[in-house]
Amino acid sequence: MPVPWEALIPFGLLTTMFAAAGTLLNTSKMAQNQGKPPRYKIDAWDEMMMERDRRLTGHTRGQRSDPTPPEGFETNSVWYTEKTQ
Repeated sequence: MPVPWEALIPFGLLTTMFAAAGTLLNTSKMAQNQGKPPRYKIDAWDEMMMERDRRLTGHTRGQRSDPTPPEGFETNSVWYTEKTQ
């Protein structure tokens, strides 16, 4: 049975486009996460730590090795926006 060579061109194009789309999506996600893989199954603790990291470094994936917090860290908590009685 002969091979339909003309079908290999569309097959090659589709394979290339799916590979390019997947690579670009992976590169985009890694760039948004500062080169780290995306997080899955995030629970309340992880969200709290991500918010703390965002307040410390400006990015949810950033971490600091310096033990002193930046200026204004103690007053930029979300708890200060709630009305107290």
